[in-house]
Amino acid sequence: MATVGKLTSKTILFDHPRQEWLSLRSEEIIDPNRPIVDPHHHLWSHRASRYLIEEICADIASGHNVVGTVYVECSSMYRASGPEEYRPVGEVEFANGIAAMSASGNYGPALICAGIVGHVNLLLGERAVSVLEAEIAAGNGRFRGIRHSTNWDDDLNVPGIYVNRSKGLLLDPVFRTGFAQLAPLDLSFDAWLFHPQIGELADLARAFPNTKIVLDHCGGPIGVGSYAALSAETFAVWKAAIQDLSKCSNVVVKLGGLAMRLFGSNFHQQPKPPSSEQLAAAWRPFIETCIDAFGPDRCMFESNFPPDNDQCSYQVLFNAFKRIAAQYSDDETNALFAGTAASFYKLHLPERRT
Repeated sequence: MATVGKLTSKTILFDHPRQEWLSLRSEEIIDPNRPIVDPHHHLWSHRASRYLIEEICADIASGHNVVGTVYVECSSMYRASGPEEYRPVGEVEFANGIAAMSASGNYGPALICAGIVGHVNLLLGERAVSVLEAEIAAGNGRFRGIRHSTNWDDDLNVPGIYVNRSKGLLLDPVFRTGFAQLAPLDLSFDAWLFHPQIGELADLARAFPNTKIVLDHCGGPIGVGSYAALSAETFAVWKAAIQDLSKCSNVVVKLGGLAMRLFGSNFHQQPKPPSSEQLAAAWRPFIETCIDAFGPDRCMFESNFPPDNDQCSYQVLFNAFKRIAAQYSDDETNALFAGTAASFYKLHLPERRT
């Protein structure tokens, strides 16, 4: 694993996309007709960064056959007033509005935000259920579950924007009371954490075998801070945790997020963006470990855009995934790029461009 040196708790783990730099690398699309469901992207409009329907549609228009996407919460467009616990409902309303815009067909054939993952504070315990019900209503049939990120590490050079998270949330009894509200409503849980916490997620998955869980970003393998000089040791610890978690049949994994600086790569510092060959070589050990452990029918490639746009374009990102997937059968490849995501998030999508 490449390293970027020591970071501080104030360091952001991704930066705003540099379009001029990204445009220095263009590739012919590999397997251009392969249907893709992108099960993990964000949309936001900040003072210094905009990534809304126009931006994601431009990325999709770069060539890959993306037929649908899943929006994942990122604290975007919360309600500005009202009870604090209900403010995240605004994000679901926002994503559903984008989905309605996309469904008009005016932005291309891909169904953007066909599934929506929101946020509910599970530390509300039993009171989380009323917020979940409000988000179900706001999603207009597209709401599929929530993400309550639990990233924590005792090395303050690691957390970055997650520095204020609490230790051991997945083990917290009140959090678990909130978590227990998901399965009765047929909702899933997106788990975003760092790799030393995967064991806590396994404990949660075993305690709630009827709740569908997806592990985001290959389980957050850390390659910065005190982990930067221990890449082989870190990989071994991460791999063992992934193999143990895979024994929980209610858990699937998203393959991606590896272009964030948390991973430890320094592609963003190079004069030209990486090629898909370079990305595939860097990511292959992590992605193949996940596929070997979980199987293709429990793995899904994700863009994690715009955070992963810090180091590569959408075009090159999915080319890298296709290079890694070349060794698998057609059925397995279909699962990795579309089938697992469509099944997990209960999506009904066209298979090809129209």
